[in-house]
Amino acid sequence: MTASLDEAREVLRHTFGHAEFRGLQGAVIAEVLAGRSAMAVLPTGGGKSLCYQIPSLLRSGVGLVVSPLIALMTDQVAALAQAGVAAARLDSAVDPRDQDETWSQLAAGSLDLLYLSPERLMQPAMLERLARLPLALVAIDEAHCVSQWGHDFRPEYRMLGRLAEIFPEVPRLAVTATADARTRDDIRAELQLKEAAEFVASFARPELQLSAERKSGRGRKRVLELVTERPGRAGVIYAGSRDGVDELAADLRAVGVPALAYHAGLDKAVRAARLEEFLEAETGVMVATIAFGMGVDKPDVRFVIHADPPAAIEAYWQEIGRAGRDGEPAEGITLYSAADLSWALRRIESRDMEDEVKQVQTRKARQFYAMLNGTGCRAAAVRRYFGEEGVEACGQCDLCLAPPHAHDASLAAQKALSAVHRLGGRFGRGRLVDHLLGKTKEPSDFEAGLSTFGIGREFSPAGWRDLVEQLIFEGLLKEDPNDNRPLIGLGDAEAVRAVYRGERKVAVRQAPEPLDSATRSGRPRRKSRDAAPAVPPHDQPLFEALRAWRAAEAKRQHVPPYVIFHDRTLAEIAVRKPARLEALAAVSGVGQAKIDRYGAAVTDLVATFDS
Repeated sequence: MTASLDEAREVLRHTFGHAEFRGLQGAVIAEVLAGRSAMAVLPTGGGKSLCYQIPSLLRSGVGLVVSPLIALMTDQVAALAQAGVAAARLDSAVDPRDQDETWSQLAAGSLDLLYLSPERLMQPAMLERLARLPLALVAIDEAHCVSQWGHDFRPEYRMLGRLAEIFPEVPRLAVTATADARTRDDIRAELQLKEAAEFVASFARPELQLSAERKSGRGRKRVLELVTERPGRAGVIYAGSRDGVDELAADLRAVGVPALAYHAGLDKAVRAARLEEFLEAETGVMVATIAFGMGVDKPDVRFVIHADPPAAIEAYWQEIGRAGRDGEPAEGITLYSAADLSWALRRIESRDMEDEVKQVQTRKARQFYAMLNGTGCRAAAVRRYFGEEGVEACGQCDLCLAPPHAHDASLAAQKALSAVHRLGGRFGRGRLVDHLLGKTKEPSDFEAGLSTFGIGREFSPAGWRDLVEQLIFEGLLKEDPNDNRPLIGLGDAEAVRAVYRGERKVAVRQAPEPLDSATRSGRPRRKSRDAAPAVPPHDQPLFEALRAWRAAEAKRQHVPPYVIFHDRTLAEIAVRKPARLEALAAVSGVGQAKIDRYGAAVTDLVATFDS
């Protein structure tokens, strides 16, 4: 007999202490209680876990939960134990005797939920033992990990598609907090959920006040200022490297902030102890890499600071979402620079994955930084990215409270929107830009005869690409995944009409790059390849010191200065201020031989300006 939603509501009240379901929780639970598979995209802090925990308590059998992190499984099992729910996990950190006890409970039918990693679940011996048990459901948590288009792809998640064949009568529920349209399509395909109902909640987090600012150098001093301005509050700070985490935590402790460092280079026991200390403390700061991500369920985090930003909106929204899980006001603050984007793009390029996937990840990184450097509401931009329509400005982010100076790109936006309309949404970004420039190879008579063909010759291809990115962020254009060959179409119809009528302006912080017809690429020609790159004024003293050191070294060796380091490399060093050799190795133009030869001298020089 199928349990009712009223019974589920009673479990919600009696076991978990909540008066009513939030958002789409009730609809998702009802679908699973009826024995049907589903996919649910609910925001961080939106109660995803209840969508499989409550049906596991009401349906016959044990609920299997697939989770990517031991920390996340441990946290949920501990929380369920506090609520009086019989739950256990089977992973490498569990004592063999405790594992035997778990199997005894399963055999006796006294366990409600069992948490497993995907690798452990898909072992033949595990599947054989589980096949003998009645299963209430199979929940795939953090389901975006199955998609190569997502921000946290894990190949082992691909195995989970077989669950549809292994347990054909068992409902499966895929849940995640961050998945755009393409990622959702991939989840459904890979997990064989194409016919399953899809529930996508609003990504709005009204309790979060978002802000972003360009950082000076590595931004460490600014982080210290931000944290010391928020005394007595719990916070999380994300840094991009293990060394950066250790150094920043030490700097915070030096000014009296109880800060802990957390990253994958630490011993497991140390990480576990620090996580426990942070979760139990009412104040204090955790400085971490993304290793400290999905396993955090501390409700009273009042701020999240990105000292180094991630490379996609999905990762940003998930990490920012660690703040304000109790529904009380919280802050998400991001420090960013062009050097951060360059670093993200280099990391993507160095990864072992298909070119098409690299292109998608590169576009995601550029979209994220376009949002950080944009002029419109940040919360609205994120929500539009995930496919929400009719989104209004939040009224509380930094850009809503203090709109920046912007260039009016409304006329160019009208041209781009008109071109997309006339092309009928049949082409991608590259073809759209070629159309605007009148450079489409062998255009059809139809395309060449359109009034928008060649209408945009005032901007370079890069200028148009940047503007198209902005229009996508503002919801005026949208991308159809189209089996991983995205097509550009018009977005919110009313908003597009408002731009056409001149009732809505499109603003950008930087005017689109003009077209230079004398160059093959259309980009303006550089004045000189050897011209010194632009360096922020506050980094200029270090840049000049590096040039002086290089000149002396070149004179000593009787070689041209550029064979030691190009100015572009010295400029990046001046901005990034690498304190250690491994950080210096990440700078463009610094190979191992130069690390061995010049590394100590360069980092010593940097240290004199970053003390």
